[in-house]
Amino acid sequence: MQPQPAIFEEHEIRRVYDETSETWWFSVIDIVQVLTQQPDYQTARKYWNKLKERLGKEGSQLVINCHQLKMTAEDGKQRFTDVATAETLLRLVQSVPSPKAEPIKLWLAKVGYERMQEMADPARSLDRARETWQKHGRSEKWIQQRMTGQETRNKLTDYWTRHQGGRGIRDPDQHHSSGVG
Repeated sequence: MQPQPAIFEEHEIRRVYDETSETWWFSVIDIVQVLTQQPDYQTARKYWNKLKERLGKEGSQLVINCHQLKMTAEDGKQRFTDVATAETLLRLVQSVPSPKAEPIKLWLAKVGYERMQEMADPARSLDRARETWQKHGRSEKWIQQRMTGQETRNKLTDYWTRHQGGRGIRDPDQHHSSGVG
């Protein structure tokens, strides 16, 4: 899963895309920070913790549907943070009185629509990746190397998948007691 932050009204929302489940996972605290219009991340985190506690006491499925993934924190370190799908976040938005509730709902719907477009035309995904890297200040050379490297990894993975059945080729990520691999 690669982090692919999104922008909502100039606020960066941390998110990752899980290709296995074809699911976007968004940082709950980032969404809560926008909803509560809190400039301070720690205050938004405390608000989410209290809301999570209250929802848990009420037996809400929202808390159960949140997971934890490592994401880059403000200090640049990878830290576990609560994440949720767009569907879960749409329900969460209803629990937070905010003038930003409706704009967040529309934004989440747009993110889902863009993903459906990318599935229909994968070139859109590549274009979005290029734009994101450009926004993060990556050079054209870096972007080209990254895209070429990904294509090479994909071809190698495809080769391993096709030839793994009894031919003795092993996935190098798997550890074997024989020391081979």
